[in-house]
Amino acid sequence: MNENFKELISREELDKRIGELAEQIDKDYLGKEITIVCVMRGAVFFTVELTLKMKTKLKYEFITISSYEGTDTTGEITLRTDLRESIEGKDVLIVEDIIDTGRSMRYLIDHLRSKNPRTLKVCTLADKAERREIEVPIDYTGFVVPNKYIVGFGFDIDNNYRNMPYVATLEG
Repeated sequence: MNENFKELISREELDKRIGELAEQIDKDYLGKEITIVCVMRGAVFFTVELTLKMKTKLKYEFITISSYEGTDTTGEITLRTDLRESIEGKDVLIVEDIIDTGRSMRYLIDHLRSKNPRTLKVCTLADKAERREIEVPIDYTGFVVPNKYIVGFGFDIDNNYRNMPYVATLEG
C-alpha cells in the first residue's frame, strides 16, 4: 500500500489543545479523584499526553474494543479486554481517540454504566461528527475532523502509523 498523507493537526496544535483540555478537566474535577479509562490502543498517545498535563489525582484503567479491519468498520463491536478494577461509585472519564458513528462509544458508555460509576464522562481527541449515526454525549472534544481516514498520534491502519507525531489524512 502506497500511502499519501496530508498533515491535518500539527504537533504544536495537539500540544496546545491537549493542554487546554487538561486545564478544563482539572477545573471540573477539582478536589476529586478520577479513574481514566483509556480505550486501547488508539487512545494511548492521547491519554498519556493528557494525563501528564493534568494535576487531578487519578488512576488508570484500560479497555479494549474493536470494530475495524484495515480502513473499514465491521459494524460489530467486540470487547477484547475489560477493566481490571471496579469503578463502582467512582468518577470515571473515558478517554478515546475518535468518535465517528457513535456505535463504539454507545457500547462503551452502556458497558461502563452497568458497573455503577458515580459519574461517567467522555473525552475524545477527534470528533468525526459528519459520520454520526448514534448520538452520544461528549464532554471534552479536542478537534472536529473531516470525514476522511486519519492516521498518526495513535490513529492507525492495521496497527501501522500510530507513532507519527501529528495527525494526517489519508489522501487518494
